[in-house]
Amino acid sequence: MSLAAQSRQLCLQPQRSTARLQQPAGGAARLAAPRQRQQLRLTCAAQLTAEQPGLRTDIDWDSLGFGLQHVGETMWMATCSADGQQWSSGELLPYGPLPMYPSAQALNYGQAVFEGMKAQRSAKDRVVLFRPDCNAQRMHEGALRLSMVPPPQELFLEAVKKTVEANAALIPPQGKGSLYLRPLLVGSGPILGLGPAPSYTLVVYCAAVGAYFKGGQLTPIDLIVETRFHRAAPGGMGGTKCAGNYSPVLVTQLAAKKEGYSDVVYLDAKTDTYLEEVSSCNIFVVKGKTIRTPPLQGTILPGVTRRSIIEMARSRGYTVEEVPVSVDEAMEADEIFTTGTAVVVSPVGSLTHQGLRRQFGNPGEPSPVALELYDQLTGLQQEKYDDPFGWIVPVC
Repeated sequence: MSLAAQSRQLCLQPQRSTARLQQPAGGAARLAAPRQRQQLRLTCAAQLTAEQPGLRTDIDWDSLGFGLQHVGETMWMATCSADGQQWSSGELLPYGPLPMYPSAQALNYGQAVFEGMKAQRSAKDRVVLFRPDCNAQRMHEGALRLSMVPPPQELFLEAVKKTVEANAALIPPQGKGSLYLRPLLVGSGPILGLGPAPSYTLVVYCAAVGAYFKGGQLTPIDLIVETRFHRAAPGGMGGTKCAGNYSPVLVTQLAAKKEGYSDVVYLDAKTDTYLEEVSSCNIFVVKGKTIRTPPLQGTILPGVTRRSIIEMARSRGYTVEEVPVSVDEAMEADEIFTTGTAVVVSPVGSLTHQGLRRQFGNPGEPSPVALELYDQLTGLQQEKYDDPFGWIVPVC
């Protein structure tokens, strides 16, 4: 029985299959009964051709956080056998559990890569994506690094667009947030000995989200330099968006948050001298009209937002250098900011290293370069400004 068929079977048996599954807050992960599921399919099909379905009226769009409180009721899924390496065409399904054996490769040996993307309502009264081809390429590269069967770019893009269309009522009003999309590729087939999975599953689910950090989108964050643990090492997996890269940072991140910091900055594993990245975002250091960011050498994630900010800043007259940035240089910078799909552009209010704290700008106020680039990036993403780079992809 295929994974999609098993998923449908789970939907037919909600009480037995989900009694012990923890549901996201708000009961958003409902499993549809047969008639409800058929109605959902018809609704999804209708939304594919609808210009723009009405917004949900039961959501306070001004108080969105970053979580699963408003998860999309529809997900997209496709499967692939490692033998034939032929992906199924994929289909929309009710959001719910994925049926996997305890011996699934991903659960035992960690074959899992994912992406983070956003769909937004734009000033041109349409729903758009931002550089989805870059996410497709990064998943492809990550899959190859983990000996997985990568989905074709066309399938990836179709999956993302159909997920957006099916959950369009969850896309916040312009400027209120976005529909966060999570494409997830896992080795779902069962295996006992170490080896690639016999089959793979690509899933795309989504949720309506607001600012990533609790203080708000442009509230400066406080970072501390981690001096004991490292996020990645040369020759390792730091340059891929594999699932295993993220939980190891929790021990330091949670400890930092208990001390009042927003997140931690990791140093290079060779010398403990140079900045690499924050737990889940890239970092930039500003001095005058020069912006520096750590280079891509296999230990940091090639962020789509990072790449975009580099290109955008250069187009605005800044000198952008991808070079090693020491802690000492960062402590003497005019300002620091971080970038990522979730955080967008986030100004750094302070950086603490070995007990020494450096404040950047006025407390509680975003720094000027970060604010400028945030405005330009989000203005382009929301089609308030022209897109000379060709980054915007309309969906509906």
